[in-house]
Amino acid sequence: MAAFKDFNFKLVVIDVLMYEQAFLTPAFDLGARMRERGIDIPAVYVLENNIDDEVLDESRAFFEELEIGDELLAEVETLCFDAGQEIYRHCAPAWGGEDDLFDIRSLDDLALLPNLKRVTAVDDGTLVAPGKWEIFAACGIEAS
Repeated sequence: MAAFKDFNFKLVVIDVLMYEQAFLTPAFDLGARMRERGIDIPAVYVLENNIDDEVLDESRAFFEELEIGDELLAEVETLCFDAGQEIYRHCAPAWGGEDDLFDIRSLDDLALLPNLKRVTAVDDGTLVAPGKWEIFAACGIEAS
């Protein structure tokens, strides 16, 4: 199983495999899990408890422990670094996208994605890794 170095990079990969392509199932649903505990609106809960600027422990534990096999990683051909990804709603339901909570600072995990061909939102999203344009070019990955 692949070992990711950057948790936030892993989240972007999971977003593709779980919420876009539905290869990782069942999809993690924070809202459903919180309703089971009597919490109707996750965003209100985190705001009232002043934990809106962090990844919820339940979400972090789930996604950190989630194992992704090489065969699934080979399915990833496109990544989007947009701050509006579905997975972020399941990690920090009131996150406004204006801070560095989900910033990706390293592209070391690119090696885990042998068929990655294209990345988007390189300058407009959560990707802040130094030398990102040069790294993508060296890997033959189309970046926009």
